[in-house]
Amino acid sequence: MSRRKLDKYQFSREAENVIERGKALYTTIKGKWNEIYFGNQNPITLELACGKGEYSIGIAQKFPDRNFIGIDIKGDRLARGSKIATQLKLKNVAFLRTSIQYIDEFFIENEVNEIWLVHPDPQLRDRDEKKRLTNSLFLKSYEKYLCPEGFFHLKTDSFPLYEYSLATLTESNLEIVKYTTDLYDSDLLPYHLGITTHYEKVFLSKGFSINYIQAINKKGTSI
Repeated sequence: MSRRKLDKYQFSREAENVIERGKALYTTIKGKWNEIYFGNQNPITLELACGKGEYSIGIAQKFPDRNFIGIDIKGDRLARGSKIATQLKLKNVAFLRTSIQYIDEFFIENEVNEIWLVHPDPQLRDRDEKKRLTNSLFLKSYEKYLCPEGFFHLKTDSFPLYEYSLATLTESNLEIVKYTTDLYDSDLLPYHLGITTHYEKVFLSKGFSINYIQAINKKGTSI
């Protein structure tokens, strides 16, 4: 492992806005994010597979009256986001280092108000369907932690993942309310809040269209 990566891991271990294994909050934060981390009752937004947390940081700057949690398994990536959030003195952003499949260990039902999934790995091989973050099992998890009427957003450059997600969402309680195969040439563009991640800029420069889906959690209601 490179010295640079080791330094990032060390930064994460010392950063107050990174929650990871070995820290006290890692095992006590479930159901208490607002109570013992943010110290308020503001709505919570998750950015899943957040990488460097670009979206979490971007939205947090726009909405200081909301709380944001970026989740990723890569400690070196989270360290980058943590450092930027610290430099910007953002108190409404936290980073959780874990795999999405273990989300049950960190949130209780209805604790989350919104979820963003921004350019996840599409996992296009058939044998990797279980890894797609919009497969039916993951969607059931999101339904559980999202409050009723909470929003789920997907942005992806992958048209196959977009099509797949439309199908799996249709079979869930996450009711699709808006969707497009070309976000930047549609009237839905304002919904991405003007935040363009590094990889999205790369995709756009190569001529890729950005697909977008917005769904709302209809659990407990007839849909």
